Amino acid sequence: MIRAPMGDAGYWEKWVDYGTERLTKEWALIRSPSQNPLYDPQYTFDTSLGTARLLLRKYSSGAPISDLSQHFPGLLDAWELSNRLSDEVCKEHGLQTCRDWDFSLTNLNHYNWCFWLVGLGLCLEVPNDQWQRLLTLIGGEGEDLLLDRVIASRTPARRIGTTLLHAKPYARLVKAVDAPKDQQATLLRDFVEHWYAELKRPAPKSKKAPTIEPFWYIYGDPEKHPLEMGSYFGRWCIEAAAAAKAFGLDDSLCLGHEHYPGDLLRPSGPSTHPRREEPKQGLLARLFGKKPG
Repeated sequence: MIRAPMGDAGYWEKWVDYGTERLTKEWALIRSPSQNPLYDPQYTFDTSLGTARLLLRKYSSGAPISDLSQHFPGLLDAWELSNRLSDEVCKEHGLQTCRDWDFSLTNLNHYNWCFWLVGLGLCLEVPNDQWQRLLTLIGGEGEDLLLDRVIASRTPARRIGTTLLHAKPYARLVKAVDAPKDQQATLLRDFVEHWYAELKRPAPKSKKAPTIEPFWYIYGDPEKHPLEMGSYFGRWCIEAAAAAKAFGLDDSLCLGHEHYPGDLLRPSGPSTHPRREEPKQGLLARLFGKKPG
């Protein structure tokens, strides 16, 4: 059953297959002699991003939750390799950076990426060696009171920051976590409802400045980045599921919300997502593979 609110079965089959084939080709290129060493750090980090996108495409498509964690090691492998290559290239060429990504948690795009990976690691219960590798990649211990607390639910020795780096939208999640138990469900739902809108950020004034708004934010937007482009992999508030897992929050009021990935916490089912009716096709459409639109 498709979990995402957009995209029919054909869309998800096509783009899951595409993502799978692309990663195979990318790893083949990565293992081959480089034709452009200066670009290798970015290319391998893009492979890490692509691995996460495939994992989330599979979630959106309705794949079993048990199928998702197989992608976690490759995601870590690519990010670790990217870091090593970046160190080598920057040192050799005297560069401060050779990747188009701001790896600071003060950057919302990176913070969101890291929070997603922490949430996936918690919800999928990845092995401890993978968890520790992820924490090494993220770094930032003691920088953010929310992310540190979520991480500390599995790594109690984590030093907790005193500042919330991105009050909008995450102050709402902190409020839910700190609320009396009988208020947590309502406040968690409030966070999920406002999450997507409050992640929006203005474009940097300089084209050379790093992206602040999450890189995926416009995917599926009918005007800015329509579904046909294939980038959309769902818009999942993994942060809410991570908090529910970490702190035992009642997420019952979030179940069925278009942004809440409730099945991550219920791997054996039944699905928490509303069943979508597939549009009926006429005979000619079925014969020629056309979708009604």
